[in-house]
Amino acid sequence: MQSLFIQYVYLILIILALVLIANQLRLAYPIVLVLGGLLLSFTSVFSHVTIDPELVFLIFLPPLLYEAAWATSWKEFWKWRRVITSFAFPIVIITSCVVAFAATALIPGFTLALGFLLGGIISPPDAVSATTIMRGVKVPKSLSSIIEGESLLNDASSLIVFRFALAAVITGKFHFGEATSSFFLVIIIGALIGLLVAFIFYAIHRWMPTTPSIDIVLTLVTPYCMYYAAEHFHFSGVLAVVSGGLLLSGKRQSMLNYRSRIEGVNVWTSLVFVLNGLIFLLIGLQLPSIIQQLGNISLGTAIWYGLAISFLLIATRMLCTLGASVFTKVISNFITVADPNPGWKGPLVIGWAGMRGVVSLAAALSIPLVINQAQPFPYRNLILFITFIVILITLVFQGLTLPWLIRKVNLEDKYQVIPEEEQELIIQKKMAEASLQLLEEKYGNEREQNQHLKHLFLRFQMDIDFFEREGDEKSIHKNTLRSYQHIYLELLEQQRTLLNNMNKHSEFNEDLIRKYLSLIDLEELKVRGKILSTH
Repeated sequence: MQSLFIQYVYLILIILALVLIANQLRLAYPIVLVLGGLLLSFTSVFSHVTIDPELVFLIFLPPLLYEAAWATSWKEFWKWRRVITSFAFPIVIITSCVVAFAATALIPGFTLALGFLLGGIISPPDAVSATTIMRGVKVPKSLSSIIEGESLLNDASSLIVFRFALAAVITGKFHFGEATSSFFLVIIIGALIGLLVAFIFYAIHRWMPTTPSIDIVLTLVTPYCMYYAAEHFHFSGVLAVVSGGLLLSGKRQSMLNYRSRIEGVNVWTSLVFVLNGLIFLLIGLQLPSIIQQLGNISLGTAIWYGLAISFLLIATRMLCTLGASVFTKVISNFITVADPNPGWKGPLVIGWAGMRGVVSLAAALSIPLVINQAQPFPYRNLILFITFIVILITLVFQGLTLPWLIRKVNLEDKYQVIPEEEQELIIQKKMAEASLQLLEEKYGNEREQNQHLKHLFLRFQMDIDFFEREGDEKSIHKNTLRSYQHIYLELLEQQRTLLNNMNKHSEFNEDLIRKYLSLIDLEELKVRGKILSTH
């Protein structure tokens, strides 16, 4: 146990090193982690690092799905709900069917139930990979919102297909009518359970005397409670986490105070980074043991199966996204849609952004080793191997070419009425005007006697003056503002140095010094955020 723990500590250090390399090479870190894990797999150092298949879903999926739901904009999700749901359910079902029938025809002895099992595993795209890759390329907000929302529901629908197929393989029975009714029941009740658990935790956050530490621990526990509550009654734990996470995400301002929100984001960012890193590294590390247990199937044949299904998967998704665009154009004549003419550029990029990753690997690893207490699960290692090939091909090939494709098609955000830079200026101006209005109406008399309020008033007045300038004069003021910001950062660094020097003297309390150092950090974060927004 101790040696296994030490190995995981080393793995985390390797993850950090590989991410640093990815940042240096300006590549998405999931790609580098998978390739790094693949190289590590040829050494014997981490050959014993494995995960209990039964614990994969319970450990990794709830926090990853919860964080994804928490980061999703409900407003954008609702705006693109028809597009997202059309991708999430029909495309998953179509992909699963295509993979199922193709695998049955291609692989001798492969049953239709095993085909649907494989289809359920590899049908959902990975949002982490796509969004990480797209951060380095300018993409319309609408496109990233659709991909993020799609991945949330895709995970749920594909894992439901996976669960029904797994039950069919284990029991040897599959009733289509019963499965169809159960499919919708699992979705609806799973979502309702997630919402119920979310309301309970909302009430605890909102009305109990919690502290930031308690709030953060509660957010860590919440996705596991949602998932386990739904799974305990044999409904969709994934949809429970997604629906509950979306609800609580919209309530964050009322249920958490400012410290809980700031500290919670930091904790969750680090946790999800480590979990994603471990999963992507494990994708590469699992290869040798999978190859060794292929049995009578040769490595060359298994690679051929993996490549054929990968190509089929990519082609199916591309046809589905482009077909969805055509369908939207036709259906817009009968119902109101968000965009009656989506064209081909956006669907092409969305189709190419269908890299597979965390959810696919977690699903594949969760396949039980044996069924009926003694019989080995049929074709388990071949399914794992094909999943690995699919992840590797889509993540590396599509991932490396996605930025090029985005630049080549030259996407424009035709849905954004006001450019983002102008939106930011409007928001800042409105905030300054609201602040000035409060100072004038409520503290007008006190302002004359209070120098601090007078300075604050002048500061907001200067901000409004800056936001109202246009043309060349505005450009000059922007340059002046940038110069001010850089000088201010230099002043903050000088203050930081002063505090560190003062801390060397015994007469100053270190806790107070740390308090002011933290305030300087927050101020620097605010200024650097403004600098990034003006570039």
